[in-house]
Amino acid sequence: MTLVQTSEIELLVDFDDFRNRILPAYAAGRAARDLAADDDLGRSLVPPGTGAFRDFSHLAPEIPVFDAAKCVGCMDCVNACPDTAILGKALPGSVLNQQIAALRDNGAIAEQRENWAKTRKYFDVPAARGQDGAFFGIFVDPTKCKGCGECVDVCGAHDALRMVQKDETLLDQARRSFAFYNSTPETPAEYINEKSLGDFMLAERSLLYTGGAGSCMGCGEATALRMMLAATGFAYGSENIGIVNATGCSSVYASTYPYNPYKVTWTNSLFENAPADAMGVRVRWNQQGWQGKRLWVVGGDGAMLDIGFGSLSRMLMSGLDIKVLVLDTQVYSNTGGQASTSSFGGQDSKMASFGRAQSGKSERRKDLGAIALMHPGVFVAQTVTSDPGHFYRAIMAANEFPGPAVVSVYTTCQPEHGVGDNMAAHQAKLARDSRAFPVFVYDPRQGERMRDRLSLRGNPSMRDDWAVDPVTGKPVDFVEFARTEGRFARQFDADGNPSQSLLRAREDRLAHWRMLQELAGLR
Repeated sequence: MTLVQTSEIELLVDFDDFRNRILPAYAAGRAARDLAADDDLGRSLVPPGTGAFRDFSHLAPEIPVFDAAKCVGCMDCVNACPDTAILGKALPGSVLNQQIAALRDNGAIAEQRENWAKTRKYFDVPAARGQDGAFFGIFVDPTKCKGCGECVDVCGAHDALRMVQKDETLLDQARRSFAFYNSTPETPAEYINEKSLGDFMLAERSLLYTGGAGSCMGCGEATALRMMLAATGFAYGSENIGIVNATGCSSVYASTYPYNPYKVTWTNSLFENAPADAMGVRVRWNQQGWQGKRLWVVGGDGAMLDIGFGSLSRMLMSGLDIKVLVLDTQVYSNTGGQASTSSFGGQDSKMASFGRAQSGKSERRKDLGAIALMHPGVFVAQTVTSDPGHFYRAIMAANEFPGPAVVSVYTTCQPEHGVGDNMAAHQAKLARDSRAFPVFVYDPRQGERMRDRLSLRGNPSMRDDWAVDPVTGKPVDFVEFARTEGRFARQFDADGNPSQSLLRAREDRLAHWRMLQELAGLR
């Protein structure tokens, strides 16, 4: 199936009919009874962004509440949210005052003013340059929030967000505030600092993942997808992006008919051949003179490291201008958490269970990043969403690279990793710091030698074996990472001592880190 423009999909599908007839029937649970099979369903065509009409208001018992007085405008919460349920906006004081005054009702005016902060980033700095200082606001969409609380976690020391028990009064207030957000103009371009990469999501052209997807609470994959689309959309626009998605979690939660969170053209391919599918799309686009359009292949570690690796390798050798986003959860999450070649040693997962005969996965982990960079003429990055700067720079460089590019990102899977719904960013950072998943960028344009091309910037203590926790003084090694996740729980005895299996996994991660250090010229 050749990818077409989002506007063309809207012409192929009667969007008004879809919105007024199909969506309400599914929302009410009467679709199977009341809707006849039609051509659109038979062709698997779903209009873009229909996830925006899905309502999760009563899915979770809590919702984040914003304290403007404590906000610094860092945008970390907006970037981390996997469901596009929390958004930010900066408006010049004169514009904001005009918008609020139009409410006329004193109660409504007072309520909406509480959502806006005077931050140094958006108010003081522009004012010092002679501009109208902008007020910054954070707004929660109660219809998309699943209550994971990750926004609160990444807000950290600022404490500008807190989870509060829902009631109808609070939900109504959130709905009014989000409606006001939608009624106001877009953040002016002069207040979006492109050097502060998290600001991408202030631009409406970057908000290409609507929320309303069926992903788990706090899903690490969804955050990576949102951020990839934000960086690509900011630079290229929605009409110049296409996605070929391998079968997996990302195809299920993003295409459960009739809900689709993507505002870009998208097609789902089989588990093992998405890169091959993308090669056909890329060649056809090139024939049509669409060389400037960005084409991304999306798949999990199972689709890219295991069963689909041959297809991926062939695509990388083709030299075609195709980008790959690997959502690495270290298991086949979509089919129950079986081990993959990306699984860590000692990990307790289906087909590598912990028991009398076997103590978790015994095979060593295959690291896609190291394999991919051995393909000639390929850009490779390994990154984490908990470091937005590193992630966004990797995506931008991949888009600019004139050829194949692979971006492998650590994506926490709460059910399979055995961590809390709010922990995706925390665990991704710990995976990086403990050498479980080091970050790097390999850019063939940087020189002839491997050490020129490979950069380990972004990892703590780059020249050492392990980083050291400044509080405890202990090494932050793979064992310390494993202590925090349920998938390794059975590798510790009653006194907290690690098993031999876990110690072997620790040595495997250290050997991989030392190899990267050597390739980067640091050893």
